[in-house]
Order: sequence, then C-alpha cells, then structure tokens
Amino acid sequence: MIHVVAVITAKPGQRDLILQAFRANVPAVLAEDGCIEYGAVVDNPGGPSFQTPIGSDTFMVIEKWASVEALKAHAASPHMAAYAARTREHIAQRAVHVLTSA
Repeated sequence: MIHVVAVITAKPGQRDLILQAFRANVPAVLAEDGCIEYGAVVDNPGGPSFQTPIGSDTFMVIEKWASVEALKAHAASPHMAAYAARTREHIAQRAVHVLTSA
C-alpha cells in the first residue's frame, strides 16, 4: 500500500476556495481504481496541548493507494488536471510525501 500526505498552503485567505474545489473533486478520486482513502484535514481547534498546528492557510490531504501505478494514474487523470488548473493561482506552496510502510 502507498500512503500520501500532501501539505497544501494557500495564499492568505484562499484556503476555503481550494477546499471547495477539492471537495467537488473527491467523488471522482474515490471512484478511481486503487483509491483506498482520500480526504482533506485541517487543524483540530480543540486539540491536545502537544498538537503542532499547521495554520489557518494550510490543509493536508491524506491518501492511501493500492499501488504506485494507481497513484500515477490518479496524478495523470483529467479531473486532477482540471482541479490543478482551478486551484493553481490560489496555492502558495505544496509538498507531496509519498510513503510506504516501514
């Protein structure tokens, strides 16, 4: 199984616009072959004292894929290209971590 953690930082005040486009794209991603999990997360406002906040302009995408091939197909899909085009101007920084079990 492949795990992905994508850290997306929006330009100031733009996170909600990106998340709106993200949520609209989720059904298409979940329907892809090999997609096990795909969702966005933000800081838990009532989190424990040891929590390290990611900030009000940042969210993370937590993904699980059956294989690297499924992840590559996802990255090349038309709906992901459309999502990227809709959100590109609102993103300040993006880091994608592709991981496997230790």
